[in-house]
Amino acid sequence: MQAFAQEAAQQADAPQTLDQAVNLDPSIALGRVESWVIGAQKLLPNIIVGLVVVVIFYAIGWMVNYSFNRWARRHSRENLGSVLGSFMKWLIILFGILLGLTIVIPSLNPADLLAGLGIGSVAIGFAFKDILQNWLAGLLLLIRRPFRVGDQIVVNGYEGTVDWIETRATILTTYDNRQVIIPNADVYSNAVTVNTANKMVRSQYDVGIGYGDDIERASEVILAAIDRTEGVEKDPKPAVLVWDLAASWVTLRVRWWTASRRADVVRAQSAVLRDIKRALDEAGIDMPFETQVTLFHDQTEEVDGLRGRQREGWPVPQGSQAPKPARLVDRARAAPETTRD
Repeated sequence: MQAFAQEAAQQADAPQTLDQAVNLDPSIALGRVESWVIGAQKLLPNIIVGLVVVVIFYAIGWMVNYSFNRWARRHSRENLGSVLGSFMKWLIILFGILLGLTIVIPSLNPADLLAGLGIGSVAIGFAFKDILQNWLAGLLLLIRRPFRVGDQIVVNGYEGTVDWIETRATILTTYDNRQVIIPNADVYSNAVTVNTANKMVRSQYDVGIGYGDDIERASEVILAAIDRTEGVEKDPKPAVLVWDLAASWVTLRVRWWTASRRADVVRAQSAVLRDIKRALDEAGIDMPFETQVTLFHDQTEEVDGLRGRQREGWPVPQGSQAPKPARLVDRARAAPETTRD
């Protein structure tokens, strides 16, 4: 027995030849291929059932997507139907694929697979944080609907008409026909002005009249002119307010209401200003330009520095005499001294 063990140890320590290291017997390879074929034959029913399950879940996902889009079109919420329908469709398809894999490979534990997907989803979340953030912001915008497709909004300094709200960004078309793509996260986290949230908006403009003109008469003329202007709403009525007593004119603030669309606002404002200018000209009411008064005077008067008497260039009060220039006062004081000498 000891001799047999020594011989086995010597054979193990001896170097192996190429034929001994690589077994070239074709029967072994054929046996392995045969085992694979037999295994595939055994798994073929499971594969077919798994594919059928995946196809069924794909059909269910397509039907859910179609139903969401149909509901969204019926309620004028095409954006929400597109986003949620697509999300539910791929969620159902993913579940069908997982179920099909468990059918094909019975030893596969769905709990372990879901746990692995959970860890993978965390890594994917860190890698695609901005994309997921924009997607979630877009979904919240579509659900809460602070504005809709077709509304005219102002966000982050961009103003235009909302063309579409997709999973990543909100697409605007500016009034000069340029396209702006704003990430949904920026739209959701910043202040948004919705110009078309209501049917009507108020516009205003300041008009200056001369101090010698009658304020009530000017207001009547302006209101009569606006009343004839096309595009201005009759209710609420336009208004004219005395807003400021400026240096060269009295400021009247004119307010009127129009439809909220940008084109309607701009056209109405142009027509209002044109009609106001014509009406004030026909009524002989002055619209003064800015004027400045420059006073040139001698700053060396004898009363300079006396706060109660210093004029600062204004005329002499009635019944008083103008103060003498300082040079004449100094000369008069110096004259007696010269005479004594």
